Amino acid sequence: MTVVPVRSADLEAAEVAWFAALCSDDYRFLGVPEGDLRSSWAHCASILRAAEENGFRNILCPSSYQVGQDTLSFVAAASQVSDRINLLAAIRCGEMQPVMLARTVATLDHMLKGRLTLNVISSDFPGEVAESAYRYRRSREVVQILRQAWERDEINHDGEIYQFSGIPTAPAKPYQQNGGPLLYFGGYSPDALELCAAECDVYLMWPEPKEMIAERMKAVARRAEAYGRVLDYGLRVHVIVRDTEAEARDYAEHIVSRLDDDYGRMIRDRAHDSISLGVSHQAKNRDLADKFGYVEPHLWTGVGRARSGCGAALVGSADQVLSEIEAYQKMGIRAFIFSGYPHLEECAHFGRLVMPELQTCSLPHEYGRVPSQTPATPLGVGERS
Repeated sequence: MTVVPVRSADLEAAEVAWFAALCSDDYRFLGVPEGDLRSSWAHCASILRAAEENGFRNILCPSSYQVGQDTLSFVAAASQVSDRINLLAAIRCGEMQPVMLARTVATLDHMLKGRLTLNVISSDFPGEVAESAYRYRRSREVVQILRQAWERDEINHDGEIYQFSGIPTAPAKPYQQNGGPLLYFGGYSPDALELCAAECDVYLMWPEPKEMIAERMKAVARRAEAYGRVLDYGLRVHVIVRDTEAEARDYAEHIVSRLDDDYGRMIRDRAHDSISLGVSHQAKNRDLADKFGYVEPHLWTGVGRARSGCGAALVGSADQVLSEIEAYQKMGIRAFIFSGYPHLEECAHFGRLVMPELQTCSLPHEYGRVPSQTPATPLGVGERS
């Protein structure tokens, strides 16, 4: 299997992240809402604290309008109840005027003392149905404006969507002085790949068979090469890990045992990305899976029956899950964003069984260079950030 060039080729460690269920996406049984798992500050902050205590280096804070909490408000509050873990905040490009977004991001970055990373989102807004090419063009201009705000003395941008001239950037200077927060991005269309290749740092993928992931990485690497750039690669995937494979598989069946497929379809359809190319690939995984839902020996597609977006989980013993992570690392994947149901309990299982065996890091901003005053030194096996 061909390994693509990666931005952080000198890293033997991986950035291992967890997921804050801001978008009412936490269940004991998939598709069966329970009040104490609803998206609230108290519940999601407890997930954040558990992830930090278990040694995760980052946590994805997703964005949705229809369900859950405001992402940037949550991140601001999270800065006051954490001191080690990075916050990967989803920003829905165009939702906020770009210059104001730059100031907001800079403020958050100072509150977090450089522990901020950003996930660039290009989905429709409530009440909006925009062409894919337009949404990604809008996102690209937003990112270009953010970069100017973080790296130059003033913003001068003459685009198709935004025009700004001579705007001072002093209020928008982030804590991280060498280019601002890292930009993570996931998307599958040609316009999405162009945006990531030209402007972002880490290309995030959803789970698919490894051959498909490898082809996707090569396609993105070719586009980045055309811009004279090299990216890092990440995988967003659920996980069920137990002492034995049988226990993990039994638990996978347990969490879908009360799922009504019509209700699961409603959950998928309400998401703003429900008709995206990436979501269609997750549906294809379910079609290719065996009668138990496995599209690979340890990649189970049952999660996708009750959620849009990332729809598969690594399922197995600690040794099996570690072997899967190692295989992805050999392909060139440097960042992993895991999650599980319910998130607190699965964070503890992963923390007990897998984290002590992993060498973890925070991704550096540039090859061979780390953010100013932000530690990115890989930790040894069994160490905690």
